[in-house]
Amino acid sequence: MQYTTKQIKESIKYLHSQGVKSPRVGFVLGSGLGNFVENFEDCLSIPYEDIPYFETSTVKGHAGNLVQFPLPSNKGYAIGMQGRLHYYEGHTIEAVTYPIQLMKSLGVEILILTTASGGINPKFKAGDLMLITDHINMFFRNPLKGVLSLDRFVDMYNCYDLELRELALKVALEEKIPLKEGVFVGVTGPTYETPAEIRMLSVLGGDAISMSTVPEVLMARYLGIKVLGISCIANPAAGVGGKSKLNHEEVIEVTSKAHHTFTRLLNGILEKL
Repeated sequence: MQYTTKQIKESIKYLHSQGVKSPRVGFVLGSGLGNFVENFEDCLSIPYEDIPYFETSTVKGHAGNLVQFPLPSNKGYAIGMQGRLHYYEGHTIEAVTYPIQLMKSLGVEILILTTASGGINPKFKAGDLMLITDHINMFFRNPLKGVLSLDRFVDMYNCYDLELRELALKVALEEKIPLKEGVFVGVTGPTYETPAEIRMLSVLGGDAISMSTVPEVLMARYLGIKVLGISCIANPAAGVGGKSKLNHEEVIEVTSKAHHTFTRLLNGILEKL
């Protein structure tokens, strides 16, 4: 069920009452990556459970706070989710993307999505950062279902903004950060994939796989927000490079180790926006 204008206004009214400004940039920080915002002073942190109609996160490595912080060089504010909402947690697809609607209503023009993923591409190794160039939606669900408008027919060509991708590659080159490029596969989870499923997705053109991100992109593009996606390869996917067992603790461990490189890349991008 779609959220109503009244519900969105109530959430926005509460956020304004807590000191939220008009952010230009929005973030969604995935597993093990939420501590990026700790590098900024004067952060405002609001628990998800305090925000009207906002669901809570139940996943380890997702702090569950909406955080506002100033952008470099007095360029305004950014607002970020320390941990996302997932469909597999039992949330509806509309609830998963409600934060994106709120970001748009607050003034967000650019959305930077980060995630931890499994590497389908055998050339990728744990700890690599991958710039998302495109995606394959294996959720087989869409948060725009039920939208009564011609606007629901969203053009998804270059849904990951080309100019933002070029900017990310430029920053990576300047900072000497290896940055892979690839196609992201979004699945519902919460189980990991079988080796047969990974072989299938490899044939379809997937390079990395995760249980998130795609619904957020669909909502963002519907709302006219430009999207940049960066994924940290947490481990080889099932059957890739002989990988046999997968677990969430490994995901948190690897993404936490990649924190420094990830932070340098994001800071460089924010400086140039």
